[in-house]
Amino acid sequence: MTQRLDSPPLTPEPRAACAAQPLQHTPQRRAILRRLRSRPSIKGSVLALLALLAVVLLAPWLAPQNPYDLAALDFLDGRLAPGSQSASGATYWLGTDDQGRDMLSAILYGLRISLVVGLSAVGLAALIGSLIGLFAAYRGGAIDALLMRVVDFILGFPSMLVALVLLAAIGRGVDKVILAIVLVQWANYARIMRARALQERKKEYVEAARNLGFSAWRIMTRHLLPNCIAPVLVFATIQIANAIALEATLSFLGVGVPITEPSLGLLIANGFDYLLSGEYWISMFPGLALLALILSINLLGDRLRAALDPRS
Repeated sequence: MTQRLDSPPLTPEPRAACAAQPLQHTPQRRAILRRLRSRPSIKGSVLALLALLAVVLLAPWLAPQNPYDLAALDFLDGRLAPGSQSASGATYWLGTDDQGRDMLSAILYGLRISLVVGLSAVGLAALIGSLIGLFAAYRGGAIDALLMRVVDFILGFPSMLVALVLLAAIGRGVDKVILAIVLVQWANYARIMRARALQERKKEYVEAARNLGFSAWRIMTRHLLPNCIAPVLVFATIQIANAIALEATLSFLGVGVPITEPSLGLLIANGFDYLLSGEYWISMFPGLALLALILSINLLGDRLRAALDPRS
């Protein structure tokens, strides 16, 4: 093919622009956004979670009592039934626990801890696992084999058992619970990201980016990652509920959040001994709050998976 003398010279910029254009996959992303907007169930789930998040963030102003303030607790108000009033005239709509702590206030603060643990743990695990899986898929060879053997080794142990051993070694605390959940969950994201990246790296836009001399980091983060992130986001949404349930279980077993913080798992454990005596509210209301939180997140994850599935 010849070039006319009066035509502008061919420069690398148009070729770079043409090569970069397929990396955006604009029609595919527009189709995904249309599917997300057209599903009322997704909108309802998002609005419910946003409302719950707003209530949790406003807990210091909405809660009738500060469950962290031990000086404000009155043991004479311990184990009051829902709707009871204290000597000072305060109404405990969901009753009190054995320490005289208002259950409504404790649940609001407990939801706050659960969301902090779930979002922080999943965010860190997804970031670490996605980068490792993306790097393994892009490099391939011995590095890929070595990293995947590490992933298989971690996934070979039950998450609960590993978290129990870690927390027994490093102690209790919100930050330590987050660290334990990250260490047992990052391998799942690495496997999912690697599987998707192995499909994407064979496509023409990746080869075009290599021929243009782009660095490996740029190809992985700016070109491969945006086209591989959808299944990771869906899995992460569901894993938030699993992380919250894992934190509640660890706290219920006494190795998670300290007793000075009203975690939902601790609240359920505190009232477990009183179930047979008829004082059901100490465990039932925190359990219902935990169940509602997990179900709403799982519902959102299922709707997202259905919307992002090309076969749906």
